Amino acid sequence: MSTTERPRILVVGGGYVGLYAARRILKKMRYGEATVTVVDPRSYMTYQPFLPETAAGNISPRHVVVPLRRVLPKAEVLTGRVTSIDQDRKVASVAPLVGEAYELPFDYLVIALGAVSRTFPIPGLAEQGIGMKGVEEAIGLRNHVLEQLDKADSTTDEEVRRKALTFVFVGGGFAGAETVGEVEDMARDAARYYNNVSREDMRFILVDVADKILPEVGPKLGAYGKQHLESRGIEVYLKTGMDSCVDGRVVLNNGLETESNTIVWTAGVKPNPALARFGLPLGPKGHVDTTASLQVAGTDHIWAAGDNAQIPDLVARKAGAENAWCPPNAQHALRQARMLGDNVISGLRGFPQQEYKHANKGAVAGLGLHKGVAMIVVGGRKLKFKGRLAWYLHRGYHGMAMPTFNRKIRVLADWTLGTFLKREVVSLGAIESPREEFFEAARPVPAAVTAPVREKEGEKAKAL
Repeated sequence: MSTTERPRILVVGGGYVGLYAARRILKKMRYGEATVTVVDPRSYMTYQPFLPETAAGNISPRHVVVPLRRVLPKAEVLTGRVTSIDQDRKVASVAPLVGEAYELPFDYLVIALGAVSRTFPIPGLAEQGIGMKGVEEAIGLRNHVLEQLDKADSTTDEEVRRKALTFVFVGGGFAGAETVGEVEDMARDAARYYNNVSREDMRFILVDVADKILPEVGPKLGAYGKQHLESRGIEVYLKTGMDSCVDGRVVLNNGLETESNTIVWTAGVKPNPALARFGLPLGPKGHVDTTASLQVAGTDHIWAAGDNAQIPDLVARKAGAENAWCPPNAQHALRQARMLGDNVISGLRGFPQQEYKHANKGAVAGLGLHKGVAMIVVGGRKLKFKGRLAWYLHRGYHGMAMPTFNRKIRVLADWTLGTFLKREVVSLGAIESPREEFFEAARPVPAAVTAPVREKEGEKAKAL
């Protein structure tokens, strides 16, 4: 961390908004005009819309993350957490990965912490659930699912086999529907290489408390998505919640009970709870209360955008929807980040702020290889697509939205190779504890075990 007399623009969070806002600020800033500092617990940004494809093995995990230091070479990138903010002193407390916490002064502040999984106090969820908010979880889910196929193929215990081959997904939004579609696709392909496992032996369950899935693409396409998943043998239960999952015993409130080793939780997100320690005005759901100019209400030097902010949707409000807020998706996050960067530069130079205004351009979702739904808004008309064409639109949109030309090319290369080569179905479950085997080989042998061996060696020596 460098010390400087120049104004410091502190960006808290290196996710989609944090990365793009910092890039925009650095691009618009004159040489030596300010110092940009980005603080995040991870040294990379994850493009979350590609996590389902990562879990299915269609995209390499390294290709859905963007290294912050490489993309922001002119910024300070600190790997750690901002634990508190003193607005009066304009100082942030930073806890690095190692070492003691320290204070970091700032002149302008950008809040871009994003969101975390929204969970409920369901017995067993913390111990059994698998989230889908980070690339680590996507890798873990892929290895876990393939490991369950390994277990089922190798056991003669029918209960163990049934539990291993039952997969439960909670949440029918983008993350849930796309993940179950991609994982079922992968498991179907993988089953061809197992002698004792077939697709008919597996059970996939998708649960949601709402009365439809994929609400972002509209009721008709949502109904098509449900019908499509069911045609592939996936059980879809709507208006249904999970009461408990202790030790893998899944109990749904519709009366269904089943044993499962795989419980994937994608039931929505909530603002990062760290916001409560920053002393910022928060909305009823914990979002930072932000004006249309992306400035935090009541301040002129703090901005916020993305999943951790409630930003007025001026287009929807003009159309008559009172108290409408911008939805938390990549479409808004990208545009908000760019305008936020422009407004920070305007604030730095004493110029007026711009108001964020964006009309919804539609939504796309992939449900596995060559399967998807898409709703595109063109000239005020909603065009609806499904099947292979929608899947191409899904990949095309997110391929273009993926940050940096480098990552765009790598993702395109993964897709191209996948067209000609078969999907990899190797489980690397040991990656979660890579030192375990070495530890077993290197740890000292207990004295109680070595004593008899030494006595025998001594007797042999005397005989000689």
